Amino acid sequence: MGGCVSTSSQSTCSSGSNGKTVSSSSCLGMGLCGRKRNKRTFSDHVAALQHLSSIPNRIFMNGKSRSSCIFTQQGRKGINQDAMIVWEDFMADDVTFCGVFDGHGPHGHLVARRVRDALPLNLLSFINACQTKEVGPSGACCNGDIKSEGVEAEKDGSIEDSISSVWRDVFLKSYKAMDKELRSHPNVDCFCSGSTAVTIVKQGSNLFMGNIGDSRAIMGSKDSNDALIAVQLTVDLKPDLPREAERIKRCKGRVFALQDEPEVPRVWLPFDDAPGLAMARAFGDFCLKEYGVISVPEFSHVTLTDKDQFIVMASDGVWDVLSNEEVVEIVSTAPSRASAARVLVEAAAREWKLKYPTSKMDDCAVVCLFLDGKMDTESDYDEQGFSSVTIQSNHSGTAMESDDGQNSEPSFQRNMTVRSSEENDSFRRLPVDVVPTVGSVLNDDQNWSGLEGVTRVNSLVQLPRFSEEKPNS
Repeated sequence: MGGCVSTSSQSTCSSGSNGKTVSSSSCLGMGLCGRKRNKRTFSDHVAALQHLSSIPNRIFMNGKSRSSCIFTQQGRKGINQDAMIVWEDFMADDVTFCGVFDGHGPHGHLVARRVRDALPLNLLSFINACQTKEVGPSGACCNGDIKSEGVEAEKDGSIEDSISSVWRDVFLKSYKAMDKELRSHPNVDCFCSGSTAVTIVKQGSNLFMGNIGDSRAIMGSKDSNDALIAVQLTVDLKPDLPREAERIKRCKGRVFALQDEPEVPRVWLPFDDAPGLAMARAFGDFCLKEYGVISVPEFSHVTLTDKDQFIVMASDGVWDVLSNEEVVEIVSTAPSRASAARVLVEAAAREWKLKYPTSKMDDCAVVCLFLDGKMDTESDYDEQGFSSVTIQSNHSGTAMESDDGQNSEPSFQRNMTVRSSEENDSFRRLPVDVVPTVGSVLNDDQNWSGLEGVTRVNSLVQLPRFSEEKPNS
């Protein structure tokens, strides 16, 4: 299907950033002011992506970090197409990036992993562009601590609005650049494959969120009576949302549900009952980008308080069977924080068997981020069934992903849990002031049927077929 990719460079219904350099007076407190930008080459792009698995405090496989735990489990629909990431010390010591990505279509697992690896670098790239702009009337960068910026700034909210505006611009540009990279990717056909994305950047007491598709983020917080409640942070961007349906129909796309699944509205081409995408926004899926499906994220900014306890991000395999309240209850009562993500996935698997005994369980991926920055002791971690090998593989990159999306055996050639100062310095010098090329990270040649896993609930129901045969004269 690679020869059938639409050659149009812009959807008539797409909106968002215009690709210009980030313009803001705020440097986001990242210490980016006063540094001279260096021109990077294509080899720098390759180096940045190839070294991702070795960056300290970045985990993307089952395990834990200083303040989070992540876990994914393959469903019964073929290859696991979910991906996830927690990147602590992202840009600075008090900044954390989290993301969950749910792929769909024949190459959805490749798309989800590409987005997981490249989207954080895109964010770094556009944030780094802020260093060349003015730093405001005072000549100093905004440090992100809104409350300490003075009475007048606190009163009118100008500092907060400025920081939020910069982050909104960064998210819009990063998502747009990510979709552009996927469109031109030489090895992954994204014509009828794509991925959702729910991403969070936590900077001090601020949460900046970008979301496309139907993966979701919620927060466990205490109410006035000190009872734990669920607060939904993102909206599931599905085709039945009035504003999403209106845009799709305005672009000549069609929205309707099949008779055998009336609860699942899907997006269809105007001239064919295909492909049947169960979300209104996604990376990839270029067969529908001219007909209302976009990759523009819905951005939001939340200021955390002392009552906010933890954040849970998960693919729709969890939300299809568990409510927000149930998820908060499961995470808060897990035997240990390190096991919270795994316990939640196991609970979702049980619910799939109970609620949909005749259906195939969907893939599940979960990220649990604890806002007080605390985690269990090492002994508690081992008691939950995670060995020290798992910890090493997640933090050092010695365990690699195989082509089927699973984890291969970790290597014991070198224990890289503790790094030298020279190594850490080299990681900090990774190029981030240009947008990397996604196609240079891995060789993911697949021997996988294009129809396998296509009939998942939130994926493509029917692939459009294009024939190159000439009609008989």
